[in-house]
This record gives sequence, C-alpha cells and structure tokens, in this order.
Amino acid sequence: MSTNKTIKSALVSVFSKDGLEPIVQKLHKQGVTFYSTGGTEDFLKSLGIPVVAVEDVTSYPSILGGRVKTLHPKIFGGILNRQDHEGDVSQMTEYDIPQIDLVIVDLYPFENTVASGASEADIIEKIDIGGISLIRAAAKNFKDTVIIPSVAQYAPFLELLEEKNGETSLEDRKKFATQAFHISSHYDAAIFNYFNTDDTFFKLSYSNGQVLRYGENPHQKGYFFGNFDAMFTKKHGKELSYNNLLDVDAAVNLIAEFKGNDPTFAILKHNNACGLATRGTMKQAYLDALAGDPTSAFGGVLIANGKIDGETAAEINSLFCEVVIAPEFSAEAIATLSEKKNRIILVQHEVELPQLQVRTALNGVLVQDRNNLTDNKDNLRTVTTTAPTAEEVDDLIFASKICKNTKSNTIVFAKNGQLIASGTGQTSRVDALKQAIEKAHSFNFDLNGAVMASDAFFPFPDCVEIAKNAGITAVIQPGGSIKDELSINYCNENGLSMVFTGTRHFKH
Repeated sequence: MSTNKTIKSALVSVFSKDGLEPIVQKLHKQGVTFYSTGGTEDFLKSLGIPVVAVEDVTSYPSILGGRVKTLHPKIFGGILNRQDHEGDVSQMTEYDIPQIDLVIVDLYPFENTVASGASEADIIEKIDIGGISLIRAAAKNFKDTVIIPSVAQYAPFLELLEEKNGETSLEDRKKFATQAFHISSHYDAAIFNYFNTDDTFFKLSYSNGQVLRYGENPHQKGYFFGNFDAMFTKKHGKELSYNNLLDVDAAVNLIAEFKGNDPTFAILKHNNACGLATRGTMKQAYLDALAGDPTSAFGGVLIANGKIDGETAAEINSLFCEVVIAPEFSAEAIATLSEKKNRIILVQHEVELPQLQVRTALNGVLVQDRNNLTDNKDNLRTVTTTAPTAEEVDDLIFASKICKNTKSNTIVFAKNGQLIASGTGQTSRVDALKQAIEKAHSFNFDLNGAVMASDAFFPFPDCVEIAKNAGITAVIQPGGSIKDELSINYCNENGLSMVFTGTRHFKH
C-alpha cells in the first residue's frame, strides 16, 4: 500500500498572513477545498478563493471573544482520523466529519508580546490554545495529515507543492511533524518561563542552530544556538568556529567591565586576557595591550570598548589575529582590516546577555546566575596600616576586572592602566603568582610599583611575601580566610597596602 497522499482539503488558520498567498493560490489551482476562520477566512476570500467557514462545519460560531473557534470534534476528527482504520472511517461517515489532509497554522506571537513590554492581560491573550491543539493533532497523525506549523515552513512546503503537485510522502509528513513538535515545545517552554518563579525548574529552548565547521577539535561536531546576528554585524572574514565563539564570549564579558571608560583595548587567547590597556587614544591602548604579551597575541581575539579608527587598524593589520571586535569602525579601518581574507571583523551591538549561565556536567547541567558584581572603589576596605594611593586604587580596580574574567587560580599584575602579566588556570595560587612574575620579566616589565589582584583569598602569607620581593606595592583580594591576619601582618611589617573586596571571583 502506497504511503503517498494527495492533499484534497486544508484547514488554514494563521495569525500572520505574510507569505501565505503563494501557497493557497497553488493549493487552489490543485483543487484543494479550504476550511478557515475569522481573518484568515476573509483573507482567502479576498484572493477569490472559495472557503468553507469552520462554523458552518461545527454549527457553532466563534465564541468567547475568539478564544474558541476550531475546538470541536468535527474539526479534530477530520485531522486525527486514521484513514486505514475501519472504525475511524465508519465514524467519519456516521458523524458527517470532513476529511482534513493539511493544517496550516501560525501561532499567536507570545514571545514577541512579552518582549514588547505588554501588559499581563495582553500577554495572556497571546497564549494560543486552538492553534497549538491543531499543531499537536496534525503532527500526531502525520501518517495521514500534513502540518505546516509556522511561517518558517512555508518555503519548503511551497517547493514541495511545486515539485510533487500536492502529493506528499510519509517521510515528508514526518519531517513537517518534527518541526511541529519543535514549534509546540518551544512555545510551551516560553510560556512556562514567563510564569515560572521556582528556580529548581529549568527549561531552555533554542531555534535555528548554526552548524559550525567543527567543535573544539576537528573530530567533534559543533553547533551554536543563539541569535548571533542580534549581537554582531559581521563585516568581513571566514565563518566563526566553536573556539572563536568561546573567545568572543570571553572578550565581550571582559570588555563590558570597561564600558564607558577611556579607550580600552584587550587581546585574548584561549578565553584569557594576554594584553589589556586603557589609554588616551585607541591606538595607544592597542599598542600597550599588545606589549603585555606580543607572543600570545598571535592568533588572538581583539576587542575595543570604542571606535577603531584608521590609525589603530593600521597597527593591528601587522598582527595575525582571528577576530577584531568593536562597537564601531571607521570606513578606513574596515578597508585596512579586510586586507586579510580570513580575518573576522565584528561590529558589536548593545544586547542584554542571558542572566543564567548553563554548562553540561555529569549526566545533567549546571546553572548559575551571571556574575554581575564588579569591584569598585566604594566596596574596597583597606585592611593594612598603609593605604593605597589614588593611582594604586585605580590600578587595583583595573586589575580586579581582569582577574574576574580570567581562569582560576589566577593572579594579575597591573601598572598605570596596563596589564603587565597574569598567571592563569593554575592548581595553586603560588604557581599562578610565580607564572605571572616570570612572564612579566620575560617581556622586560618592571614590577616595582605594580599592583596585584587575586581571584580568591590567600590562606597563607607566602603570596604577599613573593609579591613584595618582586616589587608589588599594593594588593587587592576578597579576603575571608581564617588566616587573613597572617597576610595582613606581613603587609604591615613590609609596607604593602592591601584592600579586601568581600567578593570572590572564581572562574572555572
């Protein structure tokens, strides 16, 4: 028995009519009988297409302000009947139920209504009942029924109509049913998340995943689920990879700490800053960021908190880098940076980032609030007899912002608004400190007068002692160790200033 079906009847009930006309005109030419309601019925009639009103089938008008139109056994029977089931066939005749081979539905725009800031009453009215029921019914009965659940499926369906002249295979119908269940589950997740206040429940749904070249390594598949185009306008370059996106994410989070500051430029490699500087011009900020670690900058991701002009772009152009990001580029900068065929140029837009961070772990997921706390002068508590100077306080805050966005365990050195060196991702804080000292010396930085930031407290005074011997004069850390006094006493005895923030910034 053939599983191919020819569409002879269709129920069309949509919120948006965009893109619908070519489909219904094609179906009309193929002799399809239409059933419809309300605005969609009027739309079809305006095209000169005969329509059977749903209320003529059900003998019930649209009631309750349009909340109930299609919810009736004669409609759902027409969709859900099994055409190879003797009992179903008999009941279709007994109750005079019309066969419905195709359902085209476009749900009320619930997410857009929420995003618009509409009142709760308006939002509630955009919870679709009839539409979602039609989608589920038709998708469940994909063996006999075709479901087109959103505008996104109009184009492939029209192509199918033209290729097969109204005939569909079981595979075609199952493919549309899969899309339908995605639409319905995504819709329900959005509604649930609007209502939900219980943090022990978690639902996440994304549409239109982007296939990446590969994952972290070439043998791994990779995908991105999100609205990349809302965050960036891509001006030039190859497609972004999985690793590019991780670095871009780290860069965006880091530069957000310097929003509204003087020109600030950061260079990142493997999610960590290897160079960062705040200066009077973007060009100088870039040059001093690069000086922090010109070796690691090779192949890195670059980001600025302001416009990249032609002079800055000319300096960047001599560096091999994967991605350059800024809220604005001059035309000259775009032209210069585009000289490298594969270099990715992204204009960053103001977009609110998700307030929940999600990662897989074991046989589930870990979810946490975004770390929105940034250390500032108001929350510093000087715990030593020597207080930091005004210049040191500025550098301490500067270093702390970098430290917050660097893999733990981490130590960051800064001086005069420049990242001097950092020790990142070490298994002990002492190792991170020693790594930072070695790195600073390898690039001929003078640590005398520099400041040090730590992402967590010092359990022993060894770190402040090593830092003092390297030339560090001021320290910022969260505090909270039962042995804080040991580090404080050492600083007092050796003329270091130290401030506590009260906030730990681990980043694993």
